[in-house]
Amino acid sequence: MPKTDRQLVLAVDLGGTKIAAGLVSIKGEIISRGYCLALAEEGPETVIKRLLSLTHRTLKQAGIKDSELKGVGVAAAGALDIRKGLVTKSPNLPGWYNIPLQSIVTEKIGVKTYLINDASAAALGEHRLGAGKGVSNLIYLTVGTGIGGGIILGGQLYTGTDGCAGEIGHMTIDIHGTRCNCGNIGCLETLASGTAMAKEAIRRLNQGERSSLVTLAGGKLENIDAKLLAQAAGRGDSLACDVINEAAYYLGIGMVNLVNIFNPECIVVGGGVAQMGDLLLEPARKVVKERAFSLPVRTARIVRAKLGNNSGIIGAAFFAFEERKRNRQ
Repeated sequence: MPKTDRQLVLAVDLGGTKIAAGLVSIKGEIISRGYCLALAEEGPETVIKRLLSLTHRTLKQAGIKDSELKGVGVAAAGALDIRKGLVTKSPNLPGWYNIPLQSIVTEKIGVKTYLINDASAAALGEHRLGAGKGVSNLIYLTVGTGIGGGIILGGQLYTGTDGCAGEIGHMTIDIHGTRCNCGNIGCLETLASGTAMAKEAIRRLNQGERSSLVTLAGGKLENIDAKLLAQAAGRGDSLACDVINEAAYYLGIGMVNLVNIFNPECIVVGGGVAQMGDLLLEPARKVVKERAFSLPVRTARIVRAKLGNNSGIIGAAFFAFEERKRNRQ
């Protein structure tokens, strides 16, 4: 088949730490891909320049011209107004307030662009090709630096009235808790994210508790992250086990709410912290089993994501393909 006859979209996954881009076929095959650091602390202008440079390199790598694309799908972290193509606010992208990202990318690349929340994109990717394939009702949770979510109802992505549905990490769990980056108090993200786990471990170490984490971190507490916590817990470190179990408990509380409200067939958990596997998920499953309503809890499976770092790119691509088709009908 000639290259120009293939249906391809450019998909971008914009997060607070890195930007990923991929040229994706209508079947979800990633033809070429690239990564770069977001440098989010330098502000929106720098991030957008880096995003556009990455898309250019990704297309050049595959020998594809902008004009050959069927569309561009951009998955971005934060609360979006997808009707206006705006990133209205993003806790992990400093200075991003009402940034018209959709129109900027459309103008620079010259191809119709579709904007979607990054966790919603991951939910769509896992539903179409990953752990939720064939499932009608699915909730996706990404647990990493922060916590995000996406919702699939009746086989379709649910984005809400303005396109910002699925902010699961910002449901209030503890009304007397700590302040979140979003400005609220006691969000799930402040209790069960990788960042929250690291902060809790450091707090306890500063209070004089002993742990192998200090050695693993090279004596620098600021080096402690979820990956080191999992490593220490795997060696039986009691402090690391306690911190992970506490985070898993709160994650389970969040899932109880999701099970009772949405009655999903499965909850798919992705993101870097999900690589802890059953170390994190088993205690969370236990909480769900104990606290959720008995009928929906028998239905809901809690599983790890299958697509890994590809879920956002694949989901953004499917979103672009499907929106393009819908708009042409």
